[in-house]
Amino acid sequence: MENTLSESDIKKLNSNKGLLALLSKQPLNVEKALRYVNYQKRLKKLQVELIRMQTWAIQNNERIIVVFQGRDAAGKGGAIRRITERINPRFMRIVALPKPTKDEQSQWYFQRYVEQLPKAGEMVFFDRSWYNRAVVEPVNNFCTQEEYKTFMNQVNDFERMILESGIHLVKIYMSISKKEQAKRFAEIKSDPLKQWKMTKLDEKAQDLWDQYTEYKNAMFEKTNTLSSPWKIIRANRKTEARINVINHVLKSIPYDKNLEI
Repeated sequence: MENTLSESDIKKLNSNKGLLALLSKQPLNVEKALRYVNYQKRLKKLQVELIRMQTWAIQNNERIIVVFQGRDAAGKGGAIRRITERINPRFMRIVALPKPTKDEQSQWYFQRYVEQLPKAGEMVFFDRSWYNRAVVEPVNNFCTQEEYKTFMNQVNDFERMILESGIHLVKIYMSISKKEQAKRFAEIKSDPLKQWKMTKLDEKAQDLWDQYTEYKNAMFEKTNTLSSPWKIIRANRKTEARINVINHVLKSIPYDKNLEI
């Protein structure tokens, strides 16, 4: 590998980020370290564009929703963190709702999500959303088949109303393989700083893989509409997935790319 390193590669590896990437993993992996440095460089440029997009939204009272769905351990939270870590926290929210209360269970299913919709100039990121009822709930018997069918009959109309009210809606599904999910679960279980992430649902996810697939496919077939399409992001490689997620968000919002920030 040393013989193929360009002057640019050597310069990258000699930077603080390059040395950190090179020395933080054993054994030394020059190729992986270079990939990480390049990722950080691309990420920084995209985060500048996210600030530009948010500035445009604030100045024009635009409202933006980005929905993240995907299997457990697919990297939804990590992607959201990279999007939000540099933008103005006063004009954005991350929504990850807990299971509904008794009162919420008696309400119209979409009601508690309506309460989380963005105000003027705000971006809202849903770390899982109303689409829990399309996949997670029916697989785990958290809803009846009648409730599931009602949701599937209403969801496109619900999103049409969101769009017609002037809100920008971006729907992202992060997709990983069964093997990659198992690998990530093993890493979570072995890391005392991440063990809290492992839930009872996660424990059953591998056994229920095929059922999740069946409901996921039904969700795409029904809700991947022209006005509100899904973007599937291949997420086996986390860094690549994060870059692709941000690129898709930026392409989906008609912000002023020449806006000074």
